[in-house]
Amino acid sequence: MKTAPLFAAWIVAAAVALPPSFSAAETEWKAGLASVKITPEMPVMMSGYANRIRPFERVEQHIYAKAIVLEDRNGHRAVIVTSDLIGMPSWFAEPLAEQIGAKTGLKREQIMFTWAHNHAGPSLSMKEAPGPGVALTDAKNRVVYTKWLQQRLLELVVNANTRLESAKLSHGRGVAMFVMNRREFTLKGVILGVNPQGPADRSVPVLRIDSPDGKPRAILFGAASHNTTLGSKNYDLCGDYAGFAQHYLESKYPGVQAMFMLGCAGDANPYPRDTMEATKEHGATLGREVARVVETKLRPIGGPLKLVFGHADVPLMPMTKAELAPLAANSPSWQIGNAKQMLAMLERGEKLPTHFRAPIAVWQFGTDLTMVALSGEVVVDYVYFVEKALGPLNLWVAGYTNDGFGYLPSARVIAEGGYENRGLSSGDGWFAPEAQDAIVAKVKELARQVGRSSDAARLSAAVAPR
Repeated sequence: MKTAPLFAAWIVAAAVALPPSFSAAETEWKAGLASVKITPEMPVMMSGYANRIRPFERVEQHIYAKAIVLEDRNGHRAVIVTSDLIGMPSWFAEPLAEQIGAKTGLKREQIMFTWAHNHAGPSLSMKEAPGPGVALTDAKNRVVYTKWLQQRLLELVVNANTRLESAKLSHGRGVAMFVMNRREFTLKGVILGVNPQGPADRSVPVLRIDSPDGKPRAILFGAASHNTTLGSKNYDLCGDYAGFAQHYLESKYPGVQAMFMLGCAGDANPYPRDTMEATKEHGATLGREVARVVETKLRPIGGPLKLVFGHADVPLMPMTKAELAPLAANSPSWQIGNAKQMLAMLERGEKLPTHFRAPIAVWQFGTDLTMVALSGEVVVDYVYFVEKALGPLNLWVAGYTNDGFGYLPSARVIAEGGYENRGLSSGDGWFAPEAQDAIVAKVKELARQVGRSSDAARLSAAVAPR
């Protein structure tokens, strides 16, 4: 397969110096970095669109997985693994976490998996059987790639864990204006379209990792839009806008490792879409904004690092045979599968699950930053829910972490209808409106465990008489 040039006009030939983000004082952190190319070396089916019936045809841009291991001055250690993948379901992530723990001693709460939800990359599976649009050879190749990928990611974390060097951390925030709410209201209901009036999180959180002398080593950044600039007719493998944004930054700042973490993008798409030109432009736009942020005076981040990992028992809608039968016969294509599977379970005399265990992680960096990592394809409402629960200051809310089980809608989205209500990817059910309450309650519980106080409490303490 031929590899195309990577928008050479954007590549900076000479090194560009970054100004130090803060003065050189005693460092509180160590950081270890590693990166690995995960472009398939064989034809593999692509991810994200069910109507694609053949593997990718060419490589427009190589895709990568990257890791950063952080350690505070007390020896508390954690790793973030980012990737240009569609996602990591629990069947992929949990065995990998166990393997990482066996090799490094890291516990589950110290490991965060996240992915760009890239629809221009390879799909993952452990099933060798052919399926709709998937030939037997393609199914086998996909399993080979999936197993190969797990091994590469294990080696990635092991390598990063052995490369710890003194570091400084700082934080800032920018704006991505190409993020567009995609829930368009029509006379026939909510469709996947363009809704400029709809809510969207356009923030761009940025974490800069420097050496003690202020030289940049890594940039972790985020945005809250699906990586779906390229549509279902695309057969060119690349990292979509997030991949091009990372490439932009690594070209502008040679030697720096750029890493992308997706926000609550469940109901947002890039705008405009459907061309490689737009994909590269969104990547350059995001890269320029991140570069602008890292070249400003950022807020230093101190320790200690406190980590907690748990599960929310999220309620599912109770369904009967009478309710499922018409859905299985006459509903949108993205709901029929769930309805048929659930109906078959009931007909076999099995009970439908009442709850789903959704992983949630909260990482606290001293008093300077709280990272809330939600699982699934999280709609934008959860940004506001978490901000209301914890306060908006020094807060980074991410989705698409630790388990790619499908969409996590809010009660509003459930009531309005639309694609984001397609249910669990396992086919076991649809979330109930009370799902948001279970998620927020667990976030608050975990935040208390790591010592995150609400902004209201902190502001009251700051202005209290002494």
